[in-house]
Amino acid sequence: MTAAREHVMADLRDRIASVTGGAARKAGCLPFRVAEIDAVLPGGGLAYGALHEFAGGGAGTVDGAAAALCVAGVAARTKGKVVWCMTRPDLFFPAIAQAGLNANRVIFVESDKEDEVLANMEEALAYGGLGAVVGEVVRLPMMASRRLRLAAERTGTLALIVRRWRRQTEANDFGQPTASTTRWRVSVMPSEELPVPGVGRGRWLLELMRSRAGECAEFEIGACDDKGRVHLSTGSSHGSNPARRSGHSR
Repeated sequence: MTAAREHVMADLRDRIASVTGGAARKAGCLPFRVAEIDAVLPGGGLAYGALHEFAGGGAGTVDGAAAALCVAGVAARTKGKVVWCMTRPDLFFPAIAQAGLNANRVIFVESDKEDEVLANMEEALAYGGLGAVVGEVVRLPMMASRRLRLAAERTGTLALIVRRWRRQTEANDFGQPTASTTRWRVSVMPSEELPVPGVGRGRWLLELMRSRAGECAEFEIGACDDKGRVHLSTGSSHGSNPARRSGHSR
């Protein structure tokens, strides 16, 4: 770590500590406030002090963007600053704002390599007092995921991983074991019709692929609104699909 970077990080630590008093967030969950989704999650939501993975349903950029927007919506419903670590500065600010996350809340940390993204995430998680820490990576090694989980547990911060693929072969890595508490897949569906001709609201297939001590499930939902909230899609005949639940963690 360079002296300049160390100075910046030390200053950030002091500023966060002055606001939070260094106190860790109490244990709890961030609910989706959609009864069908919260019902399949232990505790009734995404656990604080834990690591959660999100990926697009395919290797294309459209599903990948949906996964990033879903994570932005989750982060938007937390309190405090959000640290977003990445290697590619290609987030479209109006889009994440539309998903409820104001860019003024976000501290963007850009790195050249993915191992630096993971290191920056771990460091940010260790500070405490943040709403969430987000990292964009292609691969998530087991050892790195364990370090992130432990750092999140110590401060009670929500750790969110966005798996972004550049090619189809990289998407296969999503099936490898990690220390994440939940693993989600987001796929774009045809828009939900609105009363205005030619205008529709985004719709996603949200799949809970893994939930520690919980069940797998899938839901057809409306994309995040400007408060980061989702809802079961009215354009679907079944919304959630309990027939696809496995009855055990994957």
